[in-house]
Amino acid sequence: MSQDRLPQMVISIMLLADFDVSERCNIRPRSFDLIAKKGDVLVIIKVVSHIDSVTADIAWDLNLIARYLQATPLIVGERARDAELERGVVYIRYGLFALSPETLYDYFAEGLSPMVYASPGGLYVKIKGDLLREVRERSRMSLGDLASHLGVSRRTISKYESGMGTTLDVAIRLEELFSAPLVETIELVGYHSPEPGTPPQSATSDAFVDLERMGMEIHAMRQAPFQALALFDRHTILTAYGTTQKIVKRASLIGNISQITKTFAMCVVTDYKKQKKIGKTLLIGEEHLHTLEDGSELIDMINE
Repeated sequence: MSQDRLPQMVISIMLLADFDVSERCNIRPRSFDLIAKKGDVLVIIKVVSHIDSVTADIAWDLNLIARYLQATPLIVGERARDAELERGVVYIRYGLFALSPETLYDYFAEGLSPMVYASPGGLYVKIKGDLLREVRERSRMSLGDLASHLGVSRRTISKYESGMGTTLDVAIRLEELFSAPLVETIELVGYHSPEPGTPPQSATSDAFVDLERMGMEIHAMRQAPFQALALFDRHTILTAYGTTQKIVKRASLIGNISQITKTFAMCVVTDYKKQKKIGKTLLIGEEHLHTLEDGSELIDMINE
């Protein structure tokens, strides 16, 4: 598949599912490629041919951005190791869900949730533990009876009933035995990955020091098209920093992303002394930023 065809396929899928989709992020480095929104559902998508190419820094950004924007982070790709991603199977990379375009289509366009996840050793499903216990007891089978039937230990059956995953083969045998839908579906939207590990170094540029002085909470990015998320009084500002030459290319993209995510966009320019708007994005000179005393002044400028 060509370099552009996979992102275009993902865009088409999300549009078909009635999502508003951001401009494609073509600025490097980039921790995500697209942001899509439908109603209250916001999805941040990293598109890669090989999901093993996703780095810890990319995953960090995806996770952090998703947390502060109340979004779902997803990785969409074609291959893992030496094999193609299977349809209907969810893979895990740095605690984030990764899946094929076909699985993305099934979930968002057709409303079909995946049930299978890949883990070292093969493909697994999660059992509805409470339902398994209920149908087992209704069938008057003890833990030992069911364990003997499946050729596993009583402890394993107890773990299944506590929600432990199992192989597809065991799940199929359980469903056939009890004639009950015992496999739990995997809901992609609303999934929260584990808390991020070691954070990146704190943002130390003069612009970010100024923003902190003005009462803003700064979260530095590693690979995103904006260098930080600035939080102030329930507002989120996508914030970039640099020279005019570097910033102008980012301003339009960041503004487009802010429209999709219902946030603000700002670029602090090191070689510019005034302020202006490019679309929805505020461009403000670093020297001008020094003169502001409170974050509310900056919010007012962005709102003008």
